[in-house]
Amino acid sequence: MASLKERLAELFDSLGPADQATLMAFAEFLASRAGNRPRPPQKKAEPAPPQAPRDIPRPEGESVIKAVKRLAETYPMLDKREMLSETSDLVTRHMVMGEEAEKVIDALEDIFRRHYQAYLSKHGGDS
Repeated sequence: MASLKERLAELFDSLGPADQATLMAFAEFLASRAGNRPRPPQKKAEPAPPQAPRDIPRPEGESVIKAVKRLAETYPMLDKREMLSETSDLVTRHMVMGEEAEKVIDALEDIFRRHYQAYLSKHGGDS
């Protein structure tokens, strides 16, 4: 059985950058509450360059659901929770209201591109 430190490291590694920062903040809070002094922050390493999207072409006759999966794989660096409302609205418009799949997929691609541009701006990448 893995030690608590090993398990914590495994959990930490399984999280995205935002959740890792949240976990660190919570751990520092617990340490300060317990009267422990957290270690001084280590010198920050240079931030990694922004990830480029993967080149996954749009197949002909793609379904809306498969498009969402393809776009999630194309842009693995994006926090999908930030796009959940917009993407679920579009999927609903297609499935419930019968909006044309190609039009919905175009809109989904626009959402992912827009969020990727915001990601680049936040991480110092070029547009």
